Amino acid sequence: MSASTWKFLPYLRPYRWRLVWALIQVFLIAGFDLLKPWPLQLVIDHVLGHRPVALPPLSGLASGPLLIVAAVGLVIVTMGSGLMALLHNYTTIGVGQRMVNDLRGALYAHLQRLSLAFHSRQKVGDLMYRITADSFAVQTMIMNGMLPIVSALVLLAGMLAVLLPINPLLTALSLTIVPALFAVIAVFNRKITTVAAEVRERESAVYTLVQWAMSSVKVVQAFTKEEEEYGRFIGASRASLKATLRLYSWQTFYSAMVNTLIALGTALVVYVGARSVLSGALSLGELVVFISYLAQLYAPVNQITQSWGLIAGARIGAARCFEILDTEADLVDGSRDFPSEGAKGAVEWRGVSFRYRPEMPVLRQVDLAVAPGTKVAVVGATGAGKSTLLSLLPRFFDPSTGSVLVDGVDVRQYRLRSLRRQIAMVLQPPLVFPISVRDNIAYGRPEASDAEIEEAARLARIHELIRSLPQGYATVLGDNATLSEGEKQRLTIARAILRDAPILVLDEPTSALDVETEALVMEGIARLTQGRTTFTIAHRLSTVRNADLILVLRDGVIAERGGFAELLRQGGVFAELYNTQFGGSALGAASTA
Repeated sequence: MSASTWKFLPYLRPYRWRLVWALIQVFLIAGFDLLKPWPLQLVIDHVLGHRPVALPPLSGLASGPLLIVAAVGLVIVTMGSGLMALLHNYTTIGVGQRMVNDLRGALYAHLQRLSLAFHSRQKVGDLMYRITADSFAVQTMIMNGMLPIVSALVLLAGMLAVLLPINPLLTALSLTIVPALFAVIAVFNRKITTVAAEVRERESAVYTLVQWAMSSVKVVQAFTKEEEEYGRFIGASRASLKATLRLYSWQTFYSAMVNTLIALGTALVVYVGARSVLSGALSLGELVVFISYLAQLYAPVNQITQSWGLIAGARIGAARCFEILDTEADLVDGSRDFPSEGAKGAVEWRGVSFRYRPEMPVLRQVDLAVAPGTKVAVVGATGAGKSTLLSLLPRFFDPSTGSVLVDGVDVRQYRLRSLRRQIAMVLQPPLVFPISVRDNIAYGRPEASDAEIEEAARLARIHELIRSLPQGYATVLGDNATLSEGEKQRLTIARAILRDAPILVLDEPTSALDVETEALVMEGIARLTQGRTTFTIAHRLSTVRNADLILVLRDGVIAERGGFAELLRQGGVFAELYNTQFGGSALGAASTA
């Protein structure tokens, strides 16, 4: 077995007794298949040929009753074989689907644990394809590959045990094509594997393109690029289908070669067997039984070759799945938990540098200590490192050098779950889920009461809007109940308010609000920030007046720090940003602050 097959075995372990039952079914099916030709020999040799029957229960029967027994036996054997095949398919498909579900769950959970640095390097469509399509490799390799091969080997052994006593020469002749069959497997296996890998990559590219296009449809329409995007999609789809056609062509050619070899073996046996019947060395009934068995002899050989081809293709999907599962989490979970009363809220960046790529530094030797309860505003031009600085706090990333501390302890020492429970966040863009409004607000604190959820909504100035929805707080957001960007923003603010964490991170929480609603929401945020260590990424500099400390980031370093009026009087970077945004005098604004 390949390395990928061995890796799948843990997913089979919970269903080992179901697999044992499936193997028992294999032997029962083989038994029924071995009985199928005997009623025909009974009719040809003993009913039509009037030869005496050596089997004691049937030896005294006349031709008429013997014919009835043969006909009834044929029906019973065929029906039994069909019912066992149905039960076997139900069992194996059920086990296969459970294994696929387990593998998908493992992939999904592992992807959730990998850092944002990993996800920033990946294509969402490709990850979706690995979870939804490549995960079927576990069912294909085990249930559609290895188990049918075992079934075929059992049936093949039974066939040989029956055929050898009938005629050793014909049995030997029928096996002459087996080496050629396995030679065909060896020749075609590598080519099919290569083409299958290309098919997976092409289909993954289509997934990626569709995901990107659907998430960017507003931009596409705004720039009237529908035809160009359509052309790009059709090109990717055509390349995918072309690769799939090549795979089907090779698989069909492979099947044609196998069937041709089987036909050669059958023709050789029929020729030699017919001459044996003419010479009296073999009865007609024995030849018919042998030829009937011959078809069933080649069926398991063909099954082995076909299953081996399936396994070859599935190995590509398996490799893509385990490429993800074998990716080590670059965020190693710590072992410490915060006390039950939560964090005090002291946060420090100590000599922190960060780069997404070696040649692209984002933060450089940042030193900052924030006392509990301090309200910090972070401002700067786009790309200055504002979001990256605060992303290090909940460990979305780890610093390249230096450390981030909460309550004097490196955040890498804390369990991720414990650390992130201390932080409530309002991020950009505002994200709501296709679940009820109540569940959206309580997403970070599902045990919250209805009264607490409603109070959070009131503070975020969205309670009245929610009450106007068709089912109020029970309304499921989606096709029939959609929110504007500003309403989504307020809902995510309510979510952060309900989280009631000692540390708060706000990424421009009022960016999607009009001036009137912004003033109302800022009142709620002012109540929320009381007694909490708060970090606000601000693009509207008018929102940072009440901050205890303003940090001005430029080129990955803290260029300035201080209060609102103090920074304006200095006439530095902050004053320049203020003048650019408002077109007024920084000194005039400072004197009124």
